[in-house]
Parts: sequence; C-alpha cells; structure tokens
Amino acid sequence: MPRSFLAFTLATLFPLPFLVAGALFGGWASYVALLYITLFVAGVDEFIPALTRDGEAAEDEEADLLSLILVGAHFVLLFLMIWSLSGKGTGLLSVNGLALFAATGLFMGQVSNSNAHELIHRGTRGLRWAGKWVYISLLFGHHVSAHPLVHHTHVGTPNDPNTSRMNESFYRFARRAWVGSFKAGLRAERKRLDQISAGRWDRRNPYLLYVGGAGLMLLLSFLIAGWRGVLVHLALAGFAQTQLLLSDYVQHYGLERSRRGDGSFEPVDARHSWNAPHWLSSLWMLNAPRHSDHHAHPAKPYTALEIPARGEAPMLPHALPVMACIALWPKLWKKVMNPHAQAWRNA
Repeated sequence: MPRSFLAFTLATLFPLPFLVAGALFGGWASYVALLYITLFVAGVDEFIPALTRDGEAAEDEEADLLSLILVGAHFVLLFLMIWSLSGKGTGLLSVNGLALFAATGLFMGQVSNSNAHELIHRGTRGLRWAGKWVYISLLFGHHVSAHPLVHHTHVGTPNDPNTSRMNESFYRFARRAWVGSFKAGLRAERKRLDQISAGRWDRRNPYLLYVGGAGLMLLLSFLIAGWRGVLVHLALAGFAQTQLLLSDYVQHYGLERSRRGDGSFEPVDARHSWNAPHWLSSLWMLNAPRHSDHHAHPAKPYTALEIPARGEAPMLPHALPVMACIALWPKLWKKVMNPHAQAWRNA
C-alpha cells in the first residue's frame, strides 16, 4: 500500500481501541486516547518539523475505504459512548468518564467532522450519504447544504456566515455562524427547489431529513439509555459542533475577497484560507489544514491535497488544533493572530 495511506490509517485509527476499552472497562485506556489526541499530536507537530514531506499519494479507492471505515467507527463510538457515559459503563460523572468524554468528543470533532466534510464533496451518491448521516448524527445536518452551497460560494465575503471577521471573537462568531449557516443553507435549498417545484416545503427539501434524522438519532439514544443517553448525545454533538466552528473560525479569520468595480467579488484563491503544514495533525484530520487547495479543488480527495508554495497563501503560526485552543481565549488569539492577519490584509 502507498505509504501515505498507511500513515492516514495509523494516525486516525490508533486511539479507537483505547476508546472502546475505556467505554467497556474504564481505567487507563481513556487517558491513552486523550493524551494521543492532544499532547502527542501537538508535540510531534511542534518538535519534529522535518516530518512535513509528503509520501506517495494513495489511490482514490483506498482513501474512500478509510473514509467508510471511519464512518462505521463513528457510529459504533457514538452509541457505545451513549451507553457507557450514561452510567451503564464508565459513567460520565467520574474522572475516567470525563477523560473518555473529552477523548471521544475530540475524535468526533476532528476526525468524524473532517471525514464527513470530505465525503459530502464526493461525486458518488453513497459516499455523500455516508457523510450526510455523520453530520445528522451530530445534529448538524444543515452543514451538508450550507457548506457547499453557501460557504464555498461566498467565502471571504459578508455573505458567508462561516467567514470570521477581523477582531471578531470566536464566541460571537459561533453564534452568528450556527444560526446564519442554518438559515443561509435553507434559503439556498429553497432557491434550488423553486426551479423544480413552487412548493415552499417540497418533500425533497433535505432540511426535512436533517431535522427528522436528528430526531431519529435522539430517539435511538433514548432507547439505549433513556434521558441520560439523550443528554450525553447532545453533549457529544455540541462538543463536535464547537470544534467544526473553531476550524472555520481559524481557517478564514480576517481574510477577505476584494470587491471589484462592478460590485462582484474577486475569485477565491489560495490567499483566502489559512493553511497549516504540520505533519501529524494533517494526517489526523485528513488534510483538512490544507485548506486553500480544498477551496480551489473541492472534489479533490484528501490524500491529494497540497500545501501552497511559500508566500502564495497565509500559514498559521501553529498547528490547526493548537490554534483552535488559542481561539478560546480572545485576547491571546488577537495577540497571536492579528499581526499575521493584518499582514495579509495589507498585502
């Protein structure tokens, strides 16, 4: 197999047995998973910069196979954790339970989100549906419509609720982005369906599936573990959604497309997304930090995404997960990021 495929597989699947063991038996396994996802990944990124060279690109079929494995792992973890953290296993209200919750939430926020994002851009219907149901299980189904129809079209402009503005804190952005993307995605779907049917709530409107599917997922959680299961599901989904919003916040902070004389905006290019060339977090997040190339080629498989040449696109000063943590402290975020963002705005 190509080396990069093995690297993606090992990086993303390594914590899974420890998460399962933590859910079933408790103990040290949860801490191994949590330490890997946080300190180990960040440490490799910061202290081994020589490991930034790409290996051989994987074949599309192999990349899709890993994506489907990760979809299956996501649903197994989701309902296993609902069973365990609701008190039938490890239980959330304990040190072990909190570590297990944090590690699982980080996996869903960084791997499941990245994988679902990859799949909703695929041309194959089955792969798109797999990604769609991952987002629905995280109670974030509207992202399937809002991301390609709104974000990719209007990124870097005031028309995109998921583009963070200069000096805007993450907390203000998150409120605006969640509600704004839900509404903007709905408008985009209605506009698309109006060309087919005049009905305001056409049965083909995917928002019916997003809302109904979320209700179905919560019902399954209730059947597994009662109201505690529903609460655990809501908490895990909220944690994962927060990380997706953090990723959007970091990857477009302060970057704007210029308005041309006719009122339209310049085309999207590499200058309108922050990138992170760090090795292990890129493998862990299926190359999501290579964001400029994704916006230029949304259908390109994650294994083929590239980092722009130096000087062609803005680069984050630290790995994407580290910058997401910094974004939780607005004063520190502005101190770290504003000089970089202002330099690109001036350029």
